[in-house]
Amino acid sequence: MTLTEEASVLIDRTETRRLSAAARLDDRTRVKLGQFFTPAPVADFIAALPHLPERATLRVLDPGAGIGSLTASLVARVLRERPELRLHLTAFEVDRTLHDDLDATLTDCRAAAARQGMELAFELCSTDFLKWAVENATGSLLRDESRTFDLVVMNPPYRKINSAGTERRLLARMGLRVTNLYVAFLALAAALLDRDGQIAAITPRSFANGPYFRHFRQFFLDRMALDRIHLIESRSVGFADADVLQENIIFAATRNGGAQAGSVMISTSTGYEDMPVIRVVPYTEVVSPHDPERFLRITTDESDTRIAATMASLPATLADLDLGVSTGRVVDFRAREHLRAMPNDETVPLIYPGHLRQGAVRWPCTESTKPNALSRTGATERLLLPAEPYVLVNRFSAKEERRRVAAAVFDPTEVPCDAIGFENHLNVFHRRHRGLPLELARGLCLWLNSTIVDKFVRQVNGHTQINATDLRSLRYPSMTELVALGTAFGAGAWPHQTKIDRLVTEHVATLGENLDG
Repeated sequence: MTLTEEASVLIDRTETRRLSAAARLDDRTRVKLGQFFTPAPVADFIAALPHLPERATLRVLDPGAGIGSLTASLVARVLRERPELRLHLTAFEVDRTLHDDLDATLTDCRAAAARQGMELAFELCSTDFLKWAVENATGSLLRDESRTFDLVVMNPPYRKINSAGTERRLLARMGLRVTNLYVAFLALAAALLDRDGQIAAITPRSFANGPYFRHFRQFFLDRMALDRIHLIESRSVGFADADVLQENIIFAATRNGGAQAGSVMISTSTGYEDMPVIRVVPYTEVVSPHDPERFLRITTDESDTRIAATMASLPATLADLDLGVSTGRVVDFRAREHLRAMPNDETVPLIYPGHLRQGAVRWPCTESTKPNALSRTGATERLLLPAEPYVLVNRFSAKEERRRVAAAVFDPTEVPCDAIGFENHLNVFHRRHRGLPLELARGLCLWLNSTIVDKFVRQVNGHTQINATDLRSLRYPSMTELVALGTAFGAGAWPHQTKIDRLVTEHVATLGENLDG
């Protein structure tokens, strides 16, 4: 059997094993462990990303191995390209029901290697990887001392970390503050690499921005330089047989002790087996040295690059405009006893995302099951704002919604009241917790609904949540331009998107000809 045939048989046998294991996995176990097995095309793609170093032995870690798909794809690649390499594989899997399958895959890898004269040793670890990594590396992990792996291939478990659980306490021993298991695995893997060691991984894209992942981004990007980023255009391709619609990112990174990389390769494709569209951009275009949040900005074509440059050149921050943005104060499950289906003399309007329609607030809403009012009592007074103009932005959008940013103006002349409540699924633009001049509010609303803002946010935001931090990180037109934009729009019917973009282009001098569509 040739090397290529040996590699192909290994992948086919592993994929058969994966499909059988996935069919046995019940939903309760999947949720508890955050398990999503890696299909063969995805595993092959990830295994192809890292370079194979010029050394005799390659020490490989798969910290959430499942049935071993990623490890098998890497071994298959080494068989085809570098059969003289000695491999030492360490595979962690906490789910003991998968150990027979994982052991079979690792044994297959060793047998295929032996038939081709390649040395391969493996270790199957049933210990929880997080616990093992912390207990074995505490005291050296953050001091850049002994590292144990040259390459990590991973599809880490995806689930939230309980704020009062053992995992949170273990990570706190290392100074790590993370909210999801997948970024904990990434951080620990980065810390366990030798200098110039590599990670090739598929994860949710959500770590790329937002306040919940700020500490992780600082930890990871201080140690790792991104080499390659790949995006799949369809959310449903990667884990279609597991009914996963999370937007994922595939990337490769090299441990570099914090040295700045020169460039990053960014690629996109419809599916994993399609020919990708590739471009190389300066590293600072992806991770700006001037951004304290360390957001990842992923520009997939030249139009994206022009948009990013144009947004960066805008004159104002929210602080420059003397504006702030906060989430709505009313958390409905905490104020349940004060919620009312419809208003009466003892209530104030309560605005939910469902009340936002075409740039304005339509209240009350009789078609929705959400409350329309909040009882005004001593207990709820602190949740209210004065009835003045505000700009509202939905914090969440549907997975495949056409626009990521949806903004509207709350105009108290259209919803008569003397105080107003905004539900927590809304972001609220305000000025020191008071309203904005109406022309400014209208101009800001048009700006946020423009195509250039939507396209820029999609570069940064890999999920459907728009946090107040995301909105604070944007740059904005000047106060004069926003007011002029709002004045030009006036109080007419909500314009078509083409007209919004034309108004924005006419009144925001910085844009010039960069607004694309």
